[in-house]
Amino acid sequence: MADREDAGKTGERSVAVALAYDHEARAAPQVVAKGRGAVAERIIENARAHGVHVEENPVLAEALSAVELDDTIPRDLYRAVAEVIGFVLRHSPAAKHHREQ
Repeated sequence: MADREDAGKTGERSVAVALAYDHEARAAPQVVAKGRGAVAERIIENARAHGVHVEENPVLAEALSAVELDDTIPRDLYRAVAEVIGFVLRHSPAAKHHREQ
């Protein structure tokens, strides 16, 4: 999740949060990276370099930035995160390939 600052200022993201989910190990996604400014930009660059979808959602990014590293997301954010994950899965190359068959 990411939030972009006023583009007229620096163009940097004000916050970025990376999530990971291993349904066998945890009940919910966990925060694996987070940062502001230049750190946020590096998180985004790293995600894109590895083909990870980046969702720009300022409200959700700010809410997730309050979660400690390696903690699972709080229950009150399950629905919002699930909607993002569902969107990403529906638009992933693997899902597109499956629909075309």
